[in-house]
Amino acid sequence: MDFLRPQTWSDALAAKADDVDVVPIQGGTDVMVEMNFDLHRPGGLLDLNPISELTEWQQLPDGTLRVGAGVPYVRIIAELGDRLPGISQASRTVGSPQIRNRGTVGGNLGGASPAGDLHAPLLAAGAIVEVESAARGVRMIPATEFYLGVKRNCCEPDELIRAFHVVPAAGPQYFSKIGTRNAMVIAVCSFSIALFPQEGRVGTGLGSAAPTPRRAYDAENYLAAELDWDGALDPRVSEEFGRLVSAAASPIDDVRGTADYRKHALSVMARRTLGWAWRDLTAARKVA
Repeated sequence: MDFLRPQTWSDALAAKADDVDVVPIQGGTDVMVEMNFDLHRPGGLLDLNPISELTEWQQLPDGTLRVGAGVPYVRIIAELGDRLPGISQASRTVGSPQIRNRGTVGGNLGGASPAGDLHAPLLAAGAIVEVESAARGVRMIPATEFYLGVKRNCCEPDELIRAFHVVPAAGPQYFSKIGTRNAMVIAVCSFSIALFPQEGRVGTGLGSAAPTPRRAYDAENYLAAELDWDGALDPRVSEEFGRLVSAAASPIDDVRGTADYRKHALSVMARRTLGWAWRDLTAARKVA
């Protein structure tokens, strides 16, 4: 097996162009597990750890946050938790402290597992994924277009994930996950919500509930239209929102849970996260 360790981003792109089958690795929290269980034996590994720019984040002139693909979960929690609350909450649920110290959102995106914890809040927040190749340069891909199938994303063979872009939260955001235990577990299903009160808009994300992470568009549109953004949350609106979120899912039966259980759980999580978000929004209105 080849082990490539480029020192610059341009060298990494060149190496990927020379051998499109080489697997990029940063934290290695997914790649090494698959190798240890002999589920995937790549011909080569492309170690991106020396490339310091991947571990940096910045606020762009338009206010958007650009977060490098190599920023680990612990830094997202510590440094961006106030601006990206949904993504930060999901980061707190990933694996163990050791995994959170090594694992990255870029790795989550590259693996594209339907059960990946970060996909739902990225979708709810309207994130955009920045990828690049040596031949064609940079592409900006909305998260809604990034996932193609089970563990398949839309990156071309010679492309590498460089960063994700997201606008800081303009309202409450929440992430909820159900597992077979409280920690170090793959999600049975997950859900994320983002409220954009100034725009009268809602974002959602569903995880481990379909072949790909997805949004619940009908639920978003219904909730945005029915909410009294300056008033109280109608329980009937919350109930219908949960039903529409459940209807957006197309889960399977597997060893972690049945399809029926996942759909029921998504409905419950949708109602609960909406209630938490509305509580925060109400509190913010009182302060203002």
